[in-house]
Formats: sequence, structure tokens, C-alpha cells
Amino acid sequence: MPTEVITFGCRLNAYESEVIKNNLDASGLEDAVVFNTCAVTKEAERQAKQQIRKYIRNNPNAKVIVTGCGAQINPQQYSEIQGVFSVIGNEEKMKAETFAGIAKKDPLNDFGTEKILVNDIFSITETASHLITNMEDKARAFMQVQNGCNHRCTFCIIPYGRGNSRSVPVGEIVAQAQLLVKQNFKEIVLTGVDITDYGLDLPGKPTLGAMIRRLLKLVPQIERLRLSSVDVAEIDQDIFWLVENEARFMPHFHLSLQSGDDMILKRMKRRHLRKDILNFAEKVRGLRPDIVFGADIIAGFPTETDAMFQNSLGIISEIGIIHGHIFPYSEREGTPAAKIPANKQVPQNIRKQRATILRDACQGELSKFLSTRVGKTENVIIEKNGLGRTEHFALTKLSASYQPGSLVKVRIAETDGSKLIEIHQS
Repeated sequence: MPTEVITFGCRLNAYESEVIKNNLDASGLEDAVVFNTCAVTKEAERQAKQQIRKYIRNNPNAKVIVTGCGAQINPQQYSEIQGVFSVIGNEEKMKAETFAGIAKKDPLNDFGTEKILVNDIFSITETASHLITNMEDKARAFMQVQNGCNHRCTFCIIPYGRGNSRSVPVGEIVAQAQLLVKQNFKEIVLTGVDITDYGLDLPGKPTLGAMIRRLLKLVPQIERLRLSSVDVAEIDQDIFWLVENEARFMPHFHLSLQSGDDMILKRMKRRHLRKDILNFAEKVRGLRPDIVFGADIIAGFPTETDAMFQNSLGIISEIGIIHGHIFPYSEREGTPAAKIPANKQVPQNIRKQRATILRDACQGELSKFLSTRVGKTENVIIEKNGLGRTEHFALTKLSASYQPGSLVKVRIAETDGSKLIEIHQS
């Protein structure tokens, strides 16, 4: 049985899974599968554990290794799953020597106290660059520029899985980008846990925007550059310059909003208020009118009233959020929000109802936006199964056959409300 990596969660995990694959190949490990887990919600961990148990039932002889944020935060829980061979932390999973060491341990009952290899994540002060040449997603390359988070939102457990914020030096980012463009990747996505905090730990404290300007100057072969989730409280002036002046900087921001209500934002310990979101959207639209937004929004945070929920719902149409990452609030043990008394918690059914309403609102905004693109020519990066993504990250159905990862111009004939449809090529 070949080695395998099963990835849960964010784009940063997707990038790190590529590093894990390289380390597995070099280790000589056989019959091994690595589960790279997510811990952003309680449900995410439940699903990971369910899949791990199912895999072990179907593959009893496999060496099952569990890593990622779930393993970093709750290593003991994963080690107690019958059939798990090893549990390794978020630092250890990025080291080739970790897998080389595991390869030397053969019997399942001869791993001793080393079954758990998880360091104190807050002791890590650097984020190493890992030069990788291939990505499972041939359409775009994810590139880690930052890891960890210095902030402590009351609902979030991720800093305990990722540690404090630390940045990859600009020179190492440039080297990785040069390697990726040589492999013919047309689009690079900069990833991290809190990428707008980039550079505060580096000499000279370069901002995210300054780093991107330097990256695009030194690697002119980059054709498209996109950001993962950003925090409006940390946007620097160079980002605004890029929006206005750099065509390779994609007209698409995914915003870490979480709520559109000021009281809920304060109780979440977010650093922005509703007006900050609206001001940011107005400013970037003034610089580039076609810009679009995605957003993370939590439905049913403790104490959220109907009126507070309406503020979150309203902001979707006010700034035109077309790509919504909406999920009902999930209590995470160890977070301040989980300690809020039960009588202040929003009932589960209402959380789910509100999440559905928010998703429907985003779908409505998406449908309106897509209708404005009919008849236009779009630059589409080709994914698989006859689909691609425009510069605005709009899903596009293609009538002709294109090579995955290629960048093509297509004429839009229509939309079905969820995606654009290319004019049929005869």
C-alpha cells in the first residue's frame, strides 16, 4: 500500500501536506497514512476522528500517523484511538527526521512513550521555508508566508495549535515563488494563519503589502497572486497600492469578519467594528470598482440576539459578499466563549437556521454578481472536471477541453446563478 496524506481544513494545511508528502517519500516509510487534522471547530475534530477510525477498520495493517492542529491541541485523545501508530505536532510534521524516526519503529506495540511527539508550540519562534515543486491542486500553488497568531479571539482555539505569529523572510518567499513559476504554476495563493500580521517579527518589520510588492518585482513571471483570509484591522497602505496599481493582484479579498454586529465583535475580542468593514470595502472599491469579497461569518455566537444577527445579515448585501464561509457557532473547550453560561448560548437549531439564512444571502449576492459578467471575456485558470476560476474566483463551466493549470481567456454565455458558463466552442 503506498503512503498517503489525508488533509482537513485550511489552505495552510494543504500546503503543509505537500511538505509531508516529500518527507514521507524520503523516509522509506511503507504502508503509512498521515491524517493532517483541523481543529477550527468541534465538528471538524469529530469528522477527523470518524475518518481515522473508519480508515483503521478498513486498513488494519496501515501505520496511521495523526498530525495537524487537532493532534497539537489534543494529542492524548488521538493516541488513544485503537490502531493509531503515532501522533506528531505541527512543528514535527514539517521535519524529515520525524518521519525517518517513525520508519525505524516497526511493531505497533514497540513505539513506547514516543508514540506522541508533540512539542510546546509556543516555544517555536521561526517559520521555516520548505521549497516544494509540486501541488496536488495543479491549478494554483499555495505558499506559506506566515504561521501562528498573536491574538486571542474568544471563540478560537487555533493559536494553541499554531503558536504565536511568525513570518517567513522575504528572500525565502521569493525563492519558493521562483521554484513554483518554473514548474509552470500560473497562480500563487499566499497563506498563513494571520497573514496580515506578516513581518512584525522580522528585521525592519516589513508589512504584508511591502513584501508582496517586492515579491512581484523580483518574480515578474508570477501571473496571478491571491491572498487567503485577511483581517481588515491590519491592512497596510501597500495593499491599497496593489489594489489600485497591480493587475496581477487578484480583485478578491476573503475577509475574516466573523460578525457584522459591534457588540458581538467586542465579545469575540475582534479588533474591528462594523464601520471598519464598511470603510475598507468602500476604499478598495473606490480604487478598483470590480473587486469582490468573501467572508468568514459565525452564526449564533453566544448572546447573539435577532437584532444582532440582522446586522450580520445586512452586511452581506451592504458590501456584496459573494463567497461566504458560514458556519454555526461551535463551542471549543478551552476558549473563553465556551465558558459563557448556558442561558446565554444560542440554541443549536437557531444557530443552524441563521447559518442557512446567511448562506442564502451570499448565494443571492453571488447570483447578482455573476449576471454582471455575462457577455464578458474572463481570464480563467483551469481546474479539473471542466471547471475553472476567474480572477474574482467565480466558478466557471468550460465547454472546451483545456489543460489543468493553464490560463485561458473565455467568453461567458450565461450563468446558472452559481457559476459562469462559457460560450460553446464548436
